[in-house]
Amino acid sequence: MPQTLSSTSMFTPCGFSPHLHSSKEDDQGGLIFQDGNLTSASLDALIQHLIPTADYYPEKAYIFTFLLSARLFIEPQELFSRVCHKCIEQQQLNDPVLDKARIRKFGPKILQLLTEWTETFPYDFQEEQMVGHLKDMIHRIAPCDEAYWKRLNQLLQALNQKLATPSHGQEGIVKINAAVSDKLVAFKSKSPSIQREILSVCSDPYTLAQQLTHVELERLSHIGPEEFVQAFVHKDPLDSTKSCFSDQKKTNNLEAYVKWFNRLCYLVATEICMPAKKKQRAQVIEFFIDVARECFNIGNFNSLMAIISGMNMSPVSRLKKTWSKVKTAKFFILEHQMDPTGNFYNYRTALRGAAHRSLTAHSNREKIVIPFFSLLIKDIYFLNEGCANRLPNGHVNFEKFLELAKQVGEFITWKQVECPFEQDHNIIHYLHTAPIFTEDGLYLASYESESPENQIEKERWKTLRTTILGKT
Repeated sequence: MPQTLSSTSMFTPCGFSPHLHSSKEDDQGGLIFQDGNLTSASLDALIQHLIPTADYYPEKAYIFTFLLSARLFIEPQELFSRVCHKCIEQQQLNDPVLDKARIRKFGPKILQLLTEWTETFPYDFQEEQMVGHLKDMIHRIAPCDEAYWKRLNQLLQALNQKLATPSHGQEGIVKINAAVSDKLVAFKSKSPSIQREILSVCSDPYTLAQQLTHVELERLSHIGPEEFVQAFVHKDPLDSTKSCFSDQKKTNNLEAYVKWFNRLCYLVATEICMPAKKKQRAQVIEFFIDVARECFNIGNFNSLMAIISGMNMSPVSRLKKTWSKVKTAKFFILEHQMDPTGNFYNYRTALRGAAHRSLTAHSNREKIVIPFFSLLIKDIYFLNEGCANRLPNGHVNFEKFLELAKQVGEFITWKQVECPFEQDHNIIHYLHTAPIFTEDGLYLASYESESPENQIEKERWKTLRTTILGKT
């Protein structure tokens, strides 16, 4: 059913590697290791471990894991301010005369950290204060090497480009008044139909599956890794004053993606319920079954699940006469693949297969992995809820965040795949703008297609005809 929400350089070709090994620096910072892997530390120690020196640079996996999870304890602005302050202090950047030899060793490392932060978490830099700290840091080291000015300009240009790309929110989906959309039921018996239908826009299942994949990858591209964490931020028990992001959760792109899933569910159900003739409805069902199968073959599991969910909505599933005309064998196979039994065991097996294909791919076509997104959110939610953020001694439970980074890192790798299919703007426009029925509109269209079977349905039909069509 429709769902509700309760820098590539960091990822190796084999995916995210969570193993962080100790070094000489770690022994001085109060970091706790087990079997060579960082498991816990105080927040201050973790911040210090992030900061480069003339002779030290943190592992890429650590940078991603800490920047992703630290926002559960400290806002990015405050973290960045503390990092900059510690760098200034440790490298004596306030001194009237700088040690140029040391700064020339430190400079490339702090520039690399700033680059990785801005590339992977650009939305952290939407606030002018963050950009101000960034400029100040580079201005302090720039007198030691003219090349740092050029790096600053390149960094800011790349950051502005990322921030200028419109995030989705509700852009791209034309809002159509639900009451107006539902009134289209009144035209079910008219010929020709007032409403365009999907088969008049695209009659080839493979083509529609490709265009759905375009929409999915385009929408995924806007979701920042931090949104997975910010969606579940709670009050930090060691901070008695406030909770991070409690009043400004930045999860617009993530929420918009879930809304896209819901829209696709309702669009499928609307397209099935709208035709006046049983034969036409059966034809639309068989078409969407074929689209769903092509989505499965491509690795687009999110569209696949939305289509199956739309066909399983009650207003559609009750159309028994229509379904009797449908060849359902392929549909049952797809339902089996997405069966929730065993915590979606069949789907998870198929997802692992697609992920393996992606790792060994020779083309973008083979790299596509679009997970069933609401289940991914659920997995991350239960990981977050199932383990404490802090240990009894107050240390940050870094072992938990390594697992979180592994899941989010894998997703980030998948969302960066460039869609290999040619874009059809006409089809994509239809997917985003075609009117869809509300749940009430779907039930009315369903009853108009196949009469109510019991008294409860008859009463509901009568009520819907009155409220939506103004008929008695």
